[in-house]
Amino acid sequence: MAVQSLRKWKHSWDLQSPSRKASLWRRLTGPQLFVSSFILLILLGTLGLKLIPGLFRGEPLSWLDSCFTITSAVCVTGLIVVDTATYFTPAGQAWILLFIQLGGLGIITFATLLLFALGRRLSLRGESISASSTDIAPEINVRQLTRDIILFTLSIEALGTLVLYFVWTPGLDDSEALWHATFHSVSAFCNAGFSTYSDNLMSFNRSPGVLLVIGGLVIAGGLGFLTLEELHLWRKSKIQRRRRRFQLSVHSKLVLTTTGLLLLGGTVPFALLEWDHAFKGLPSWLKWVNALFLSITPRTAGFNSIDYGQASDGTNFLTILLMSIGGSPGSTAGGLKTTTFALLWLLAWARFHGHEVTNLWSKTIPEETIQRAVGLTVVVMTLMAGGLAVLTVSEARTEAATEPRHFLQCMFEVTSAFNTVGLSMGITPKLSPLGKMVMIGLMFVGRVGPVSMAAALAVRSSTGQGEFRYAYAEVAVG
Repeated sequence: MAVQSLRKWKHSWDLQSPSRKASLWRRLTGPQLFVSSFILLILLGTLGLKLIPGLFRGEPLSWLDSCFTITSAVCVTGLIVVDTATYFTPAGQAWILLFIQLGGLGIITFATLLLFALGRRLSLRGESISASSTDIAPEINVRQLTRDIILFTLSIEALGTLVLYFVWTPGLDDSEALWHATFHSVSAFCNAGFSTYSDNLMSFNRSPGVLLVIGGLVIAGGLGFLTLEELHLWRKSKIQRRRRRFQLSVHSKLVLTTTGLLLLGGTVPFALLEWDHAFKGLPSWLKWVNALFLSITPRTAGFNSIDYGQASDGTNFLTILLMSIGGSPGSTAGGLKTTTFALLWLLAWARFHGHEVTNLWSKTIPEETIQRAVGLTVVVMTLMAGGLAVLTVSEARTEAATEPRHFLQCMFEVTSAFNTVGLSMGITPKLSPLGKMVMIGLMFVGRVGPVSMAAALAVRSSTGQGEFRYAYAEVAVG
């Protein structure tokens, strides 16, 4: 009897046992599966970068720098420790581009599409990952949305590649122009910010075609696939002249409105701040194009047409604010998200006017959603503050603490990493090993953390726990 019990106990803890493996697999929740997919991508990419020959020109990267590079690609950040244009061979650049694409869309999307192609249904965990779209827009079908995500991505990237190809063909060979166009189109739509040019896009600040095309790809990738799907259905119903035209959800209206206001609110200050500084010597109309691009790129894109290390403090601080907001939910972009930022302002507006609920376009935003936005903001700001504290201390040992903009550089770097932007004031390659590890952690948490945190909060709120209340006690606020 004792021997049988011992065998059962050993079998239950045997990780090689099929039943044990199945049990571990079943216990993974949707958010855990989402996070695990990114860990798997980073591991595979790092191993490939170290073990596959022919990816480098010269000495291969260390394990830490390889992990940093792949994490930046998978988390569609764009921060680099070596020059992508000169250090990597075309094969190495293609390896990075592959993980930008996989990280931008998420391996879950590809797995879901494969299941649909095989005629199988999503598991409960897969449905839990995609459930938010059906809650926000009940008319959207998850199966159709997943297919359209791939369709939108390939179509928009192909269109961007075609336009950039014709823009760059006059000065380059056909094959070289096609590769640059493909790389930048995918990198821009995925909001990654990796470039096959050593100065990123600074040499194209006089090329409005390049700036506008890449800026358009960044905006399209940052709107979110749910909003793109709704715009597609709205346009389709308009063309077909249906009696009942498809109506955009409050979510998509808020995304489009906030995105437009942020673009306008960034373009004008950037133009005023850099008119006679970084934009000096450019025609007036081209200054406005560059100012618009500076307003677009902090939305987690990471491309730059100016040297942020030489930009004014006002420009860098405004860039930090825009980087903190980021793109929209369900997109390739990172950051706090446009809707979270908008809900915080709507909440403040409602409270200042004495309203107990937050209303928008004749609709009331659920209190649970408002609380989630507030909680997510607090967590994000706390993590960024912690990362900034560690980075400031770690880099003070390697760089002179009396540097005029040392703290601003660290703040810029931390904000860029956590919000998966990729812009830098030029200190990324100079970071200490501890600084690089901090940045790796920030990039990873910034890509998967806010999503998984929001999902966890939603799960907890639906379990019925926390309904028991003690006696109320007032606390002074403000």
